[in-house]
Amino acid sequence: MKGSDMQILITGSDGFIGRNLIVELQNKGFKRLLLCNRETTLERLKDYTDECDVVFHLAGINRPKEEEEYHRGNVEFTRILVDLLKDNPKSPMVLFSSSVQAGKDNAYGKSKRQAEQILKEYAHERSALVIIYRLPNVFGKWCKPNYNSVVSTFCYQIAHNEDIRIDRKEARITLAYIDDILRAIIGQLVSSRASGVVYQEIPELYHLTVGELADIIKKFKDFRYNLEIPNLSNILEKKLYATYLSYLPENEFKYPLKMNLDQRGSFTEFLRSKEKGQISINVTKPGITKGNHWHHTKVEKFLVVKGKALIRLRHMITGKMIECSVSEADFEVVDIPVGYTHNITNVGQEDLVTVMWTNEMFDSENPDTYYEDV
Repeated sequence: MKGSDMQILITGSDGFIGRNLIVELQNKGFKRLLLCNRETTLERLKDYTDECDVVFHLAGINRPKEEEEYHRGNVEFTRILVDLLKDNPKSPMVLFSSSVQAGKDNAYGKSKRQAEQILKEYAHERSALVIIYRLPNVFGKWCKPNYNSVVSTFCYQIAHNEDIRIDRKEARITLAYIDDILRAIIGQLVSSRASGVVYQEIPELYHLTVGELADIIKKFKDFRYNLEIPNLSNILEKKLYATYLSYLPENEFKYPLKMNLDQRGSFTEFLRSKEKGQISINVTKPGITKGNHWHHTKVEKFLVVKGKALIRLRHMITGKMIECSVSEADFEVVDIPVGYTHNITNVGQEDLVTVMWTNEMFDSENPDTYYEDV
């Protein structure tokens, strides 16, 4: 069945996982989505269960005011859903978002385990496929802070300059990222399994302490001031940073940079990274020359994005001169090899704007920069 033809029932459609699932299904061409939330009537749910080909059962209670809500929201609703599905001759596949707590004897865990059992009975009676995910702490955009996600709570509080509270820094937690979960569960829509019950694991899980998590997120707030960026080769840090940015106050989407001004123009550092180096924006007034230095190991790249420039390089040993004329029309990158003293001159009639990258952050103790006229 094509994605455009498949009718997919999503319970808990207005929840964290539900909202993310809906937009990603739509991205992938699944348009016939039947959305069920607390406002959905039993009659409407009956229509949905009669029509659907697949069910993503995401609805549930995990932070109730009274303990009996666990039973009503997790057990009784699952029973109602399954009873309605039994009237559907297609015996829809059900993907259920259970919890790692289902392996424990607390009230929440017991209710999730009972819901799993109801779905197992449905799979057996109707020869249907039921896939169960026992999810750990899930994080990502659109998760409600101060509810049941330590990541969203820390991100929100730190982004909003609130103090965070940690009872046990050494407590270990397991995290799963929302996009990884979506990739896994949406992939089941093309599953070739016929029927039965499958406990499926999320392949990408992250293990750390609460204290380590807090330290990572606190570091993100400092990046606007020290201009550093996270280590994006660290997959967990990349996903946490993306999540953190989704909790920024709307009036803080932008932030200022320090522009160093003089009569020659300006120099503004944009980004810094221990792994990827430094990016700066250099503005040079007409007729002005900047540079006249060379490096042993540090390498640079220049890109003119506005105006006209002449970049001159002289080999420190042979004295050979090289000139590169570049302009905004060329959009060419000039590599600055080590061992060449070099400068850049604005040969146009307007301000010259150059994006400059160097492979390392500036270190005043070891600048690797030696001044020498070209």
